[in-house]
Amino acid sequence: MKILVTNDDGIFAEGLWALVKELENIAQVIVVAPDMERSATGTAVTLRQPLRVQRVRPMVPGIETYSVEGTPADSVILALGKLIKNKIDLVVSGINQGPNLGNDVLISGTVGAALQGYLHGSPALAISIEAGDNLYLDNAAKLAALLAKKIDSHALSTNIFLNVNLPNLPLAQIKGIKITRLASESHINTVEERHDGKQAYYWLVRHQINKNAERESDIGAIEQGNISITPLHTNLSNRNLPPITDSLCSELWQELQRQ
Repeated sequence: MKILVTNDDGIFAEGLWALVKELENIAQVIVVAPDMERSATGTAVTLRQPLRVQRVRPMVPGIETYSVEGTPADSVILALGKLIKNKIDLVVSGINQGPNLGNDVLISGTVGAALQGYLHGSPALAISIEAGDNLYLDNAAKLAALLAKKIDSHALSTNIFLNVNLPNLPLAQIKGIKITRLASESHINTVEERHDGKQAYYWLVRHQINKNAERESDIGAIEQGNISITPLHTNLSNRNLPPITDSLCSELWQELQRQ
């Protein structure tokens, strides 16, 4: 199995390399990621300036690694179009430090990168964890590896695009894994007016999770202490049955606890 790993936090982000370290145990991993943080760039691609790519020394030895002077979406397009010669079996974007829930997936660079993998015919995962001082990145990395193995064994469809979010908790405090839908709300919904001493300016503010979110939504699942897996579609009005079942979620949860 060959896996492309990318992110929107930049090539040297801790979450990316925690993910790589786990995935290299089950697959050949190639990293192509932005040269710096490119959060909240969504699906943006660079059309009016050159894209420069540099091969860099990996933080996990032996991993083919490239940094891109562009967006997360640029990174995946370049990886699949030029940098990687043979077929990629899976694109994984993350581990993002901060959740990507509800309507915020539309501006998420993490989700935007995974979307490009899906549009190019690969199964794709976007994986994020709640922000915090001490991140439990191992939980997210191990879950990504379990999902990758399910895709490789065809227990999950290869025509799949999943948005995965974890609460920032020890595994023993996480209640389980839930299949969810996107909440109909955004966390970036407040504008503050500030002043730098010379002139006024505006600042977009990200709010905390809504404690009154519906239980079946991704925000509701995280608030309840569960892992959220949301199937996404390029057809935003898609109402088909989810490609991942409750029984498979239970199986994943049991396997994750045994790690």
